[in-house]
Amino acid sequence: MSFTLAIIGRPNVGKSTLFNRLVGRRLALVDDRPGVTRDRREGAGRLGDIEFTVIDTAGFEESAPESLSGRMRAQTETAISQADVIFFMIDARAGAIPADHAFADIVRKSGKPIVLVANKSEGTAGEAGRLDAYALGLGEPVPISAEHDEGMSDLYDALRAVVPDEVVQNAVETEADESRPIRVAIVGRPNAGKSTLINRLIGEERLLTGPEAGITRDAIAVEYGWHDRGFRLYDTAGIRRRSRVEEKLEKLSVADALNAVRFAEVVVVLLDVENAFEEQDQRIADLVEQEGRAIVIAVNKWDLKEKTAGAIGKLRGQADEKLTQLKGVPLVAVSGLTGEGLDRLMQAIVDAYQVWNKRIPTSALNRWFEHAISAHPPPAVSGRSLRLNYITQAKSRPPSFVIFCTRADAVPDAYKRYLLNSLRETFDLPGTPIRLALREKDNPFKGRAKRKH
Repeated sequence: MSFTLAIIGRPNVGKSTLFNRLVGRRLALVDDRPGVTRDRREGAGRLGDIEFTVIDTAGFEESAPESLSGRMRAQTETAISQADVIFFMIDARAGAIPADHAFADIVRKSGKPIVLVANKSEGTAGEAGRLDAYALGLGEPVPISAEHDEGMSDLYDALRAVVPDEVVQNAVETEADESRPIRVAIVGRPNAGKSTLINRLIGEERLLTGPEAGITRDAIAVEYGWHDRGFRLYDTAGIRRRSRVEEKLEKLSVADALNAVRFAEVVVVLLDVENAFEEQDQRIADLVEQEGRAIVIAVNKWDLKEKTAGAIGKLRGQADEKLTQLKGVPLVAVSGLTGEGLDRLMQAIVDAYQVWNKRIPTSALNRWFEHAISAHPPPAVSGRSLRLNYITQAKSRPPSFVIFCTRADAVPDAYKRYLLNSLRETFDLPGTPIRLALREKDNPFKGRAKRKH
Protein backbone atom coordinates (compact mmCIF):
# COMPACT_ATOMS: atom_id res chain seq x y z
CA MET A 1 0.00 0.00 0.00
CA SER A 2 1.40 3.40 -0.99
CA PHE A 3 0.49 6.79 0.43
CA THR A 4 1.10 10.46 -0.30
CA LEU A 5 2.73 13.00 2.01
CA ALA A 6 2.52 16.77 1.40
CA ILE A 7 4.93 19.31 2.91
CA ILE A 8 2.97 22.48 3.72
CA GLY A 9 3.98 25.82 5.23
CA ARG A 10 4.55 29.49 4.53
CA PRO A 11 7.36 30.58 2.19
CA ASN A 12 11.03 29.99 3.04
CA VAL A 13 10.62 27.66 6.03
CA GLY A 14 12.66 24.92 4.30
CA LYS A 15 10.03 22.76 2.58
CA SER A 16 12.12 22.13 -0.56
CA THR A 17 15.20 21.30 1.51
CA LEU A 18 13.25 18.60 3.36
CA PHE A 19 11.75 17.40 0.06
CA ASN A 20 15.27 16.93 -1.35
CA ARG A 21 16.31 15.12 1.84
CA LEU A 22 13.37 12.70 1.62
CA VAL A 23 13.78 11.88 -2.08
CA GLY A 24 17.57 11.59 -1.70
CA ARG A 25 18.27 13.87 -4.64
CA ARG A 26 18.37 17.59 -5.33
CA LEU A 27 15.13 17.70 -7.32
CA ALA A 28 13.78 20.94 -5.85
CA LEU A 29 15.53 24.27 -6.32
CA VAL A 30 16.54 25.75 -2.97
CA ASP A 31 17.38 29.39 -2.25
CA ASP A 32 17.23 31.80 0.69
CA ARG A 33 14.69 33.95 -1.15
CA PRO A 34 11.03 33.15 -0.41
CA GLY A 35 8.78 31.93 -3.21
CA VAL A 36 11.31 29.95 -5.25
CA THR A 37 8.93 26.96 -5.44
CA ARG A 38 5.80 27.80 -7.46
CA ASP A 39 4.39 24.51 -8.72
CA ARG A 40 3.80 21.47 -6.59
CA ARG A 41 6.52 18.89 -7.22
CA GLU A 42 6.27 15.15 -6.59
CA GLY A 43 8.95 12.55 -5.93
CA ALA A 44 9.44 9.05 -4.52
CA GLY A 45 10.39 9.60 -0.88
CA ARG A 46 11.71 7.37 1.85
CA LEU A 47 12.22 7.77 5.58
CA GLY A 48 13.73 4.73 7.25
CA ASP A 49 11.65 1.76 6.08
CA ILE A 50 8.63 3.89 5.09
CA GLU A 51 8.20 4.67 1.38
CA PHE A 52 5.76 7.23 -0.01
CA THR A 53 5.05 9.84 -2.68
CA VAL A 54 6.10 13.24 -1.34
CA ILE A 55 4.74 16.57 -2.63
CA ASP A 56 6.70 19.81 -2.31
CA THR A 57 4.40 22.84 -2.35
CA ALA A 58 4.59 26.59 -2.80
CA GLY A 59 4.45 28.60 0.40
CA PHE A 60 1.04 29.49 1.78
CA GLU A 61 0.38 33.23 1.41
CA GLU A 62 -2.68 35.44 1.88
CA SER A 63 -3.45 36.74 -1.61
CA ALA A 64 -6.15 37.29 -4.23
CA PRO A 65 -7.13 34.10 -6.14
CA GLU A 66 -6.25 35.57 -9.54
CA SER A 67 -2.73 36.68 -8.52
CA LEU A 68 0.37 34.52 -9.03
CA SER A 69 0.65 33.82 -5.30
CA GLY A 70 -3.09 33.11 -5.20
CA ARG A 71 -2.72 30.50 -7.94
CA MET A 72 0.27 29.04 -6.06
CA ARG A 73 -1.94 28.78 -2.97
CA ALA A 74 -4.55 26.89 -5.00
CA GLN A 75 -1.84 24.41 -6.01
CA THR A 76 -1.01 23.91 -2.33
CA GLU A 77 -4.67 23.35 -1.42
CA THR A 78 -4.85 20.71 -4.17
CA ALA A 79 -1.80 18.98 -2.63
CA ILE A 80 -3.57 18.95 0.75
CA SER A 81 -6.61 17.29 -0.79
CA GLN A 82 -4.39 14.63 -2.43
CA ALA A 83 -2.30 13.91 0.66
CA ASP A 84 -2.82 11.11 3.14
CA VAL A 85 -0.44 12.73 5.66
CA ILE A 86 0.65 16.37 6.01
CA PHE A 87 3.97 17.70 7.27
CA PHE A 88 3.14 21.24 8.46
CA MET A 89 6.45 23.07 8.62
CA ILE A 90 7.41 26.18 10.55
CA ASP A 91 10.69 28.06 10.99
CA ALA A 92 11.78 27.31 14.58
CA ARG A 93 13.96 30.42 14.69
CA ALA A 94 11.04 32.70 13.86
CA GLY A 95 8.53 30.79 15.97
CA ALA A 96 4.84 30.51 15.15
CA ILE A 97 3.85 33.81 13.52
CA PRO A 98 0.23 34.87 12.80
CA ALA A 99 0.39 33.48 9.25
CA ASP A 100 1.31 30.05 10.67
CA HIS A 101 -1.77 30.15 12.90
CA ALA A 102 -4.04 31.05 9.96
CA PHE A 103 -2.64 28.27 7.76
CA ALA A 104 -2.70 25.76 10.62
CA ASP A 105 -6.47 26.28 10.81
CA ILE A 106 -6.78 25.46 7.09
CA VAL A 107 -4.67 22.31 7.42
CA ARG A 108 -6.54 21.20 10.54
CA LYS A 109 -9.89 21.47 8.74
CA SER A 110 -8.63 18.96 6.15
CA GLY A 111 -9.04 16.21 8.72
CA LYS A 112 -5.77 14.61 7.54
CA PRO A 113 -3.11 13.29 9.98
CA ILE A 114 -0.65 16.14 10.63
CA VAL A 115 2.95 16.14 11.82
CA LEU A 116 4.16 19.55 13.03
CA VAL A 117 7.76 20.01 11.84
CA ALA A 118 9.94 22.72 13.43
CA ASN A 119 12.72 23.22 10.88
CA LYS A 120 16.00 25.12 11.40
CA SER A 121 16.21 23.75 14.96
CA GLU A 122 19.97 23.16 14.93
CA GLY A 123 21.72 24.29 18.11
CA THR A 124 19.74 26.31 20.65
CA ALA A 125 18.57 29.05 18.25
CA GLY A 126 15.16 27.49 17.67
CA GLU A 127 14.30 26.35 21.20
CA ALA A 128 11.97 29.28 21.99
CA GLY A 129 10.24 28.94 18.61
CA ARG A 130 9.66 25.22 19.14
CA LEU A 131 7.97 25.85 22.45
CA ASP A 132 5.94 28.62 20.84
CA ALA A 133 4.72 26.11 18.22
CA TYR A 134 2.58 24.25 20.76
CA ALA A 135 0.10 27.13 20.47
CA LEU A 136 -0.74 26.06 16.90
CA GLY A 137 -2.75 23.18 18.33
CA LEU A 138 -1.15 20.62 16.01
CA GLY A 139 0.53 18.55 18.69
CA GLU A 140 4.17 18.31 19.66
CA PRO A 141 6.60 19.95 17.21
CA VAL A 142 9.32 17.66 15.82
CA PRO A 143 12.62 19.60 15.84
CA ILE A 144 14.72 19.01 12.73
CA SER A 145 17.32 20.64 10.54
CA ALA A 146 16.59 19.57 6.97
CA GLU A 147 19.77 21.28 5.79
CA HIS A 148 22.04 19.52 8.29
CA ASP A 149 20.18 16.17 8.33
CA GLU A 150 19.36 16.43 12.03
CA GLY A 151 16.25 15.06 13.73
CA MET A 152 15.34 12.63 10.93
CA SER A 153 14.93 9.74 13.38
CA ASP A 154 12.42 11.76 15.44
CA LEU A 155 10.60 12.69 12.24
CA TYR A 156 10.51 8.99 11.33
CA ASP A 157 8.97 8.14 14.72
CA ALA A 158 6.34 10.86 14.30
CA LEU A 159 5.46 9.70 10.77
CA ARG A 160 5.32 6.06 11.79
CA ALA A 161 2.78 6.94 14.47
CA VAL A 162 0.26 8.33 11.94
CA VAL A 163 0.63 6.12 8.84
CA PRO A 164 -1.43 2.97 8.28
CA ASP A 165 0.20 -0.32 9.26
CA GLU A 166 0.26 -1.52 5.67
CA VAL A 167 2.65 1.18 4.44
CA VAL A 168 5.47 0.33 6.82
CA GLN A 169 7.79 -2.31 5.40
CA ASN A 170 8.60 -5.14 7.80
CA ALA A 171 5.30 -4.44 9.66
CA VAL A 172 4.23 -1.56 11.86
CA GLU A 173 6.58 -0.75 14.70
CA THR A 174 4.86 0.77 17.71
CA GLU A 175 6.41 1.72 21.01
CA ALA A 176 7.57 -1.25 23.09
CA ASP A 177 5.69 -3.70 20.84
CA GLU A 178 7.16 -7.10 21.71
CA SER A 179 5.89 -8.69 18.49
CA ARG A 180 8.46 -6.90 16.34
CA PRO A 181 12.26 -6.92 16.35
CA ILE A 182 14.21 -4.31 18.26
CA ARG A 183 16.53 -2.41 15.91
CA VAL A 184 20.09 -2.55 17.31
CA ALA A 185 23.10 -0.85 15.69
CA ILE A 186 26.59 -2.03 16.66
CA VAL A 187 29.02 0.89 16.25
CA GLY A 188 32.58 1.69 17.20
CA ARG A 189 36.05 2.46 15.93
CA PRO A 190 37.53 0.30 13.13
CA ASN A 191 38.60 -3.19 14.21
CA ALA A 192 36.76 -3.08 17.53
CA GLY A 193 35.27 -6.50 16.64
CA LYS A 194 31.74 -5.60 15.58
CA SER A 195 31.39 -8.25 12.85
CA THR A 196 33.01 -10.94 15.02
CA LEU A 197 30.55 -10.14 17.81
CA ILE A 198 27.51 -10.50 15.52
CA ASN A 199 28.84 -13.73 13.99
CA ARG A 200 29.22 -15.20 17.48
CA LEU A 201 25.69 -14.12 18.43
CA ILE A 202 24.03 -15.69 15.39
CA GLY A 203 26.30 -18.75 15.39
CA GLU A 204 27.58 -18.51 11.83
CA GLU A 205 30.21 -16.69 9.77
CA ARG A 206 27.59 -14.40 8.25
CA LEU A 207 29.86 -11.33 8.15
CA LEU A 208 33.37 -11.08 6.75
CA THR A 209 35.99 -10.58 9.46
CA GLY A 210 39.76 -10.29 9.67
CA PRO A 211 42.63 -8.42 11.33
CA GLU A 212 42.50 -5.63 8.75
CA ALA A 213 40.57 -2.51 9.81
CA GLY A 214 37.78 -1.34 7.52
CA ILE A 215 36.55 -4.65 6.05
CA THR A 216 32.89 -3.75 6.67
CA ARG A 217 31.66 -1.00 4.35
CA ASP A 218 27.86 -1.19 4.35
CA ALA A 219 25.48 -1.31 7.30
CA ILE A 220 24.38 -4.96 7.11
CA ALA A 221 21.14 -6.06 8.82
CA VAL A 222 21.00 -9.53 10.42
CA GLU A 223 17.93 -11.08 12.06
CA TYR A 224 18.48 -12.67 15.48
CA GLY A 225 16.29 -14.24 18.16
CA TRP A 226 17.05 -14.36 21.88
CA HIS A 227 14.69 -15.65 24.61
CA ASP A 228 11.66 -15.49 22.26
CA ARG A 229 12.42 -11.86 21.40
CA GLY A 230 13.38 -10.72 17.89
CA PHE A 231 16.24 -8.35 17.09
CA ARG A 232 17.50 -6.78 13.88
CA LEU A 233 21.25 -6.27 14.33
CA TYR A 234 23.07 -3.75 12.14
CA ASP A 235 26.78 -4.28 11.62
CA THR A 236 28.40 -0.97 10.63
CA ALA A 237 31.66 0.35 9.27
CA GLY A 238 34.16 1.60 11.84
CA ILE A 239 33.84 5.31 12.58
CA ARG A 240 37.17 7.13 12.54
CA ARG A 241 37.88 10.77 13.30
CA ARG A 242 36.61 13.00 10.51
CA SER A 243 40.13 14.32 9.78
CA ARG A 244 41.28 10.75 9.02
CA VAL A 245 38.37 9.88 6.72
CA GLU A 246 39.74 10.69 3.28
CA GLU A 247 38.62 8.27 0.56
CA LYS A 248 35.17 8.76 -0.94
CA LEU A 249 34.20 5.12 -0.29
CA GLU A 250 35.08 5.40 3.40
CA LYS A 251 33.11 8.64 3.69
CA LEU A 252 30.07 6.82 2.31
CA SER A 253 30.64 3.91 4.69
CA VAL A 254 30.82 6.22 7.70
CA ALA A 255 27.67 8.05 6.53
CA ASP A 256 25.92 4.65 6.30
CA ALA A 257 26.99 3.86 9.88
CA LEU A 258 25.64 7.21 11.09
CA ASN A 259 22.32 6.51 9.36
CA ALA A 260 22.17 3.15 11.15
CA VAL A 261 22.49 5.04 14.45
CA ARG A 262 19.69 7.44 13.50
CA PHE A 263 17.23 4.67 12.67
CA ALA A 264 18.22 2.28 15.47
CA GLU A 265 16.35 2.06 18.75
CA VAL A 266 19.29 0.75 20.80
CA VAL A 267 22.93 1.45 19.91
CA VAL A 268 25.74 -0.74 21.25
CA VAL A 269 28.97 1.26 21.35
CA LEU A 270 31.70 -1.36 21.14
CA LEU A 271 35.07 -0.53 22.73
CA ASP A 272 38.38 -2.36 22.52
CA VAL A 273 39.45 -3.38 26.03
CA GLU A 274 43.07 -2.46 25.28
CA ASN A 275 42.25 1.23 24.68
CA ALA A 276 38.71 1.81 25.92
CA PHE A 277 37.22 5.29 26.21
CA GLU A 278 39.57 6.95 23.77
CA GLU A 279 38.48 10.35 22.48
CA GLN A 280 36.77 8.84 19.43
CA ASP A 281 34.81 6.41 21.62
CA GLN A 282 33.52 9.40 23.58
CA ARG A 283 32.58 11.21 20.38
CA ILE A 284 30.62 8.20 19.12
CA ALA A 285 28.75 7.88 22.44
CA ASP A 286 28.03 11.62 22.34
CA LEU A 287 26.62 11.25 18.82
CA VAL A 288 24.28 8.47 20.01
CA GLU A 289 23.13 10.68 22.90
CA GLN A 290 22.48 13.61 20.55
CA GLU A 291 20.37 11.36 18.32
CA GLY A 292 18.36 10.31 21.39
CA ARG A 293 18.91 6.57 21.01
CA ALA A 294 19.09 4.08 23.89
CA ILE A 295 22.74 3.16 24.50
CA VAL A 296 24.73 0.23 25.86
CA ILE A 297 28.54 0.25 26.24
CA ALA A 298 30.15 -3.11 25.43
CA VAL A 299 33.86 -3.63 26.15
CA ASN A 300 35.06 -6.26 23.68
CA LYS A 301 38.03 -8.68 23.64
CA TRP A 302 37.57 -9.31 27.37
CA ASP A 303 39.26 -12.70 26.88
CA LEU A 304 42.56 -10.84 26.34
CA LYS A 305 42.28 -8.94 29.63
CA GLU A 306 43.95 -10.23 32.76
CA LYS A 307 41.13 -10.75 35.25
CA THR A 308 41.78 -8.60 38.31
CA ALA A 309 39.51 -7.69 41.18
CA GLY A 310 37.53 -4.52 40.49
CA ALA A 311 38.33 -4.40 36.75
CA ILE A 312 34.66 -4.03 35.74
CA GLY A 313 34.07 -1.44 38.46
CA LYS A 314 37.01 0.56 37.16
CA LEU A 315 35.53 0.57 33.66
CA ARG A 316 32.15 1.67 35.00
CA GLY A 317 33.88 4.50 36.84
CA GLN A 318 35.55 5.55 33.58
CA ALA A 319 32.19 5.50 31.82
CA ASP A 320 30.58 7.80 34.41
CA GLU A 321 33.61 10.10 34.34
CA LYS A 322 33.95 10.33 30.54
CA LEU A 323 30.23 10.20 29.64
CA THR A 324 28.70 12.55 32.19
CA GLN A 325 25.65 13.15 29.96
CA LEU A 326 24.86 9.41 30.18
CA LYS A 327 25.23 8.81 33.89
CA GLY A 328 24.66 5.15 34.78
CA VAL A 329 24.95 3.92 31.19
CA PRO A 330 24.85 0.08 31.07
CA LEU A 331 28.33 -1.41 30.59
CA VAL A 332 29.01 -5.05 29.75
CA ALA A 333 32.32 -6.89 29.23
CA VAL A 334 32.14 -9.29 26.27
CA SER A 335 34.24 -11.41 23.96
CA GLY A 336 33.05 -11.78 20.39
CA LEU A 337 35.68 -14.49 19.95
CA THR A 338 34.70 -16.78 22.86
CA GLY A 339 31.10 -15.70 23.44
CA GLU A 340 31.73 -14.53 27.00
CA GLY A 341 29.15 -12.06 28.31
CA LEU A 342 26.78 -12.20 25.31
CA ASP A 343 23.72 -13.11 27.37
CA ARG A 344 24.47 -10.17 29.66
CA LEU A 345 24.79 -7.93 26.60
CA MET A 346 21.40 -8.99 25.19
CA GLN A 347 19.73 -8.46 28.57
CA ALA A 348 21.32 -4.99 28.79
CA ILE A 349 19.91 -4.17 25.33
CA VAL A 350 16.39 -5.23 26.39
CA ASP A 351 16.67 -3.26 29.66
CA ALA A 352 17.97 -0.13 27.87
CA TYR A 353 15.12 -0.38 25.36
CA GLN A 354 12.53 -0.55 28.15
CA VAL A 355 14.01 2.48 29.92
CA TRP A 356 14.04 4.38 26.61
CA ASN A 357 10.29 3.66 26.21
CA LYS A 358 9.43 4.55 29.81
CA ARG A 359 6.49 6.82 30.62
CA ILE A 360 6.09 8.26 34.10
CA PRO A 361 2.60 9.01 35.51
CA THR A 362 2.01 12.76 35.76
CA SER A 363 1.02 12.54 39.42
CA ALA A 364 4.28 10.79 40.37
CA LEU A 365 6.25 13.22 38.22
CA ASN A 366 4.81 16.27 39.94
CA ARG A 367 5.25 14.77 43.42
CA TRP A 368 8.94 14.34 42.58
CA PHE A 369 9.04 17.86 41.10
CA GLU A 370 7.67 19.49 44.26
CA HIS A 371 10.11 17.57 46.44
CA ALA A 372 13.09 18.38 44.18
CA ILE A 373 12.29 22.10 44.22
CA SER A 374 11.69 22.27 47.98
CA ALA A 375 14.91 20.31 48.66
CA HIS A 376 16.93 22.58 46.38
CA PRO A 377 15.02 25.76 45.32
CA PRO A 378 16.05 27.44 42.06
CA PRO A 379 18.43 30.35 42.65
CA ALA A 380 17.41 33.97 42.26
CA VAL A 381 18.78 35.54 39.09
CA SER A 382 19.49 39.29 38.94
CA GLY A 383 17.69 39.66 42.25
CA ARG A 384 14.48 38.08 40.96
CA SER A 385 13.22 34.66 41.97
CA LEU A 386 12.50 31.92 39.43
CA ARG A 387 9.18 30.15 39.67
CA LEU A 388 8.90 26.58 38.35
CA ASN A 389 5.22 25.64 38.21
CA TYR A 390 4.81 22.04 37.00
CA ILE A 391 6.27 19.35 34.75
CA THR A 392 4.84 16.95 32.20
CA GLN A 393 6.32 14.16 30.08
CA ALA A 394 5.92 15.15 26.44
CA LYS A 395 7.00 11.79 24.99
CA SER A 396 9.20 8.74 25.41
CA ARG A 397 11.87 7.36 23.02
CA PRO A 398 13.82 9.08 24.62
CA PRO A 399 12.05 10.28 27.80
CA SER A 400 11.31 13.99 27.16
CA PHE A 401 9.91 16.44 29.70
CA VAL A 402 8.59 20.02 29.62
CA ILE A 403 8.74 22.29 32.67
CA PHE A 404 6.38 25.28 32.74
CA CYS A 405 7.90 28.23 34.52
CA THR A 406 8.61 31.95 34.54
CA ARG A 407 11.73 33.33 32.81
CA ALA A 408 12.69 30.06 31.15
CA ASP A 409 15.85 31.51 29.62
CA ALA A 410 17.15 32.54 33.06
CA VAL A 411 17.20 29.06 34.64
CA PRO A 412 20.91 28.19 35.10
CA ASP A 413 22.36 25.13 33.33
CA ALA A 414 23.61 23.83 36.68
CA TYR A 415 20.04 23.76 38.01
CA LYS A 416 18.82 21.93 34.89
CA ARG A 417 21.55 19.32 35.46
CA TYR A 418 20.41 18.95 39.07
CA LEU A 419 16.85 18.24 37.89
CA LEU A 420 18.05 15.79 35.21
CA ASN A 421 20.22 13.85 37.66
CA SER A 422 17.38 13.74 40.19
CA LEU A 423 14.98 12.49 37.48
CA ARG A 424 17.41 9.71 36.58
CA GLU A 425 17.86 8.60 40.17
CA THR A 426 14.21 8.82 41.26
CA PHE A 427 12.63 7.11 38.26
CA ASP A 428 15.46 4.67 37.45
CA LEU A 429 16.49 6.07 34.05
CA PRO A 430 20.16 5.03 33.92
CA GLY A 431 22.17 5.93 30.86
CA THR A 432 19.32 6.83 28.53
CA PRO A 433 19.29 10.29 26.91
CA ILE A 434 16.80 12.60 28.62
CA ARG A 435 15.36 15.74 27.04
CA LEU A 436 14.31 18.62 29.32
CA ALA A 437 12.72 21.77 27.86
CA LEU A 438 11.55 24.84 29.76
CA ARG A 439 8.48 26.72 28.59
CA GLU A 440 7.08 29.96 29.95
CA LYS A 441 3.45 29.96 30.99
CA ASP A 442 1.22 32.29 28.99
CA ASN A 443 0.70 35.62 30.74
CA PRO A 444 -3.07 36.32 30.74
CA PHE A 445 -2.40 40.07 31.04
CA LYS A 446 0.08 40.22 28.16
CA GLY A 447 -1.00 42.65 25.48
CA ARG A 448 -3.61 44.41 27.60
CA ALA A 449 -3.41 48.16 27.73
CA LYS A 450 -2.51 49.64 31.08
CA ARG A 451 -5.48 51.09 32.96
CA LYS A 452 -5.40 54.88 33.19
CA HIS A 453 -5.90 56.43 36.58
